[in-house]
Amino acid sequence: MFTPVSAKFFEAPTLELSRSLLGQILVHELPEGIVAGRIVETEAYMGADDRAAHSFGNRRTKRTEVMFGKPGLVYTYQMHTHTLINVVSGPVDTPRAILIRAVEPVEGIDLMAKLRGKHMPIKQWTSGPGKLTKAMGITMDYYGHHFTERPLYIAEGDPVHAVAVGPRVGIGNSQEAVHYPYRFWESDNPFVSKFR
Repeated sequence: MFTPVSAKFFEAPTLELSRSLLGQILVHELPEGIVAGRIVETEAYMGADDRAAHSFGNRRTKRTEVMFGKPGLVYTYQMHTHTLINVVSGPVDTPRAILIRAVEPVEGIDLMAKLRGKHMPIKQWTSGPGKLTKAMGITMDYYGHHFTERPLYIAEGDPVHAVAVGPRVGIGNSQEAVHYPYRFWESDNPFVSKFR
């Protein structure tokens, strides 16, 4: 039903790729079934010159090492017990990444309900980066995996035409980077995070 995009898809410049990811499908093939969500919100982190990026100043640590790799690699990290998932972008040794902030569920709704909690409204299952990884069963184990390979991959979806652009969320201590317009989302999509 879903086919991974080619590695070439990830070779676009970071800001262009951030926008192009909107409308694509994030797919996770679990033993219990497939869960999939249409990407509706992303944030770009531009590496060495971006104070909000984990790799600001070309900071190379065990955590950021994958960001120096080839585009399309998975960069996972933990924040407040939540796993967050990013797409590595830019040329090798240019440590950039794109956070997948929100998806709209399109496949495996029952399984997502089980993973996320049936008591919760569906709009709250995947409307944030930590929420979506819980709903899709995505863990830190995917660090360094490539988004063209099963069981976790990005598949071709439909392009988004109504795109809003604005500053990123939750980076208040990043000086001038707070204002960079590196957040992209599908206008009026109810699954976009509450920060608009």
